[in-house]
Amino acid sequence: MGIHRGHRARPIEWLAEKFIFLVSLSAILMVLLIFLFVAREALPVFFGETNTALVQKPIPAAELEKHSAAELQAYLELTPDEFAKMDKKTLRTLMDIKVEAQNDIPAEVRNDPDAHINTTEWKYLLHSHQWNGYNRPEYIWQPVGDIKKFNIIPLFVGTLKVTLIGLLFAVPLAVGAAIYVSQLARPRVREIVKPTIELLSGIPSVVVGVFALLVMATVLQTMFHYQTRLNAFVAGIALGFAVIPVIFSIAEDALTSVPRAYTQAALALGASRWQTAWQIILPAALPGVFAAAVLGFGRAIGETMIVLMVCSASVLSWNVFDSARSITTTIAAEMAEAVAGGPHYRILFMLGALLFAATFISNMVGDLVIHRFKLKLEGKR
Repeated sequence: MGIHRGHRARPIEWLAEKFIFLVSLSAILMVLLIFLFVAREALPVFFGETNTALVQKPIPAAELEKHSAAELQAYLELTPDEFAKMDKKTLRTLMDIKVEAQNDIPAEVRNDPDAHINTTEWKYLLHSHQWNGYNRPEYIWQPVGDIKKFNIIPLFVGTLKVTLIGLLFAVPLAVGAAIYVSQLARPRVREIVKPTIELLSGIPSVVVGVFALLVMATVLQTMFHYQTRLNAFVAGIALGFAVIPVIFSIAEDALTSVPRAYTQAALALGASRWQTAWQIILPAALPGVFAAAVLGFGRAIGETMIVLMVCSASVLSWNVFDSARSITTTIAAEMAEAVAGGPHYRILFMLGALLFAATFISNMVGDLVIHRFKLKLEGKR
């Protein structure tokens, strides 16, 4: 009877296994398609195929046959699919419109030296440039106006500044709370504190952002007496509240998974509970604690709403009390205003690709460090 039931259950188990496999495969494929889409939209910037020069050398319609398809496509700012669908008559019409638009540019703009440069070239994206009207070279992100400036250094500095402030605030508190809950707290206290901290992860980011905007910014300005009310320091502290539950949960699991024999041996040798937790349990759980910090970094660098609500000015400054703008907030705030297929649109996708690359590299480095910690603790290195 048991064998018969087993035979009848196998097709159901097989179907369940295949269903789970298909769901997992579809999730992986969806993520891969997202990456491919982002890469496709960002590749024109990486390969230098975008041009934001306001004043360009016009190509008369009579010279249509003298230029290659790639040159005409770049000149008319068309996608490959759009260019392939157009006949020569339509292309000549677009070229005439382009010439008329160049002729209609005001003389003061035409005489501006910045109107002749392509601001999406890498030297303008990564290096400072002395723009017309400025006394010295500057790093400027300014995607509006006649001369659009897309220097991405202020965005990377702002992202790094806010993320590091959030981690410096969140990691000590989260790890300290994890040590207390897993090693020092009484069972009744543990049953209350642990769910309470983990429930913080259920608070929407917009709620934390509103609290930081209306309450936290005023309180911190009163305490530290800085000039700019909304700045990277406030954003980082607010970001820390969003990161604490993630780091706490993983660190607490790592500390709890340390064998009880470690604690019992240390207590038997006369160590206090605090000495045992700090000098025995924490080093043994260090790979898991470091993994929690790495995941907290990924959570912090990808946060959008909190930073967007608290500070959003792209200022290149390492002063924590100055405003800042992260990459994620830039994409969220400007994507709806960017013309699809235009240089600004492509730059935003390029920022997303760079952010993914930075997160991927940081996770790889974190994984290597965790592996080294494990080997060291196991006595293999």
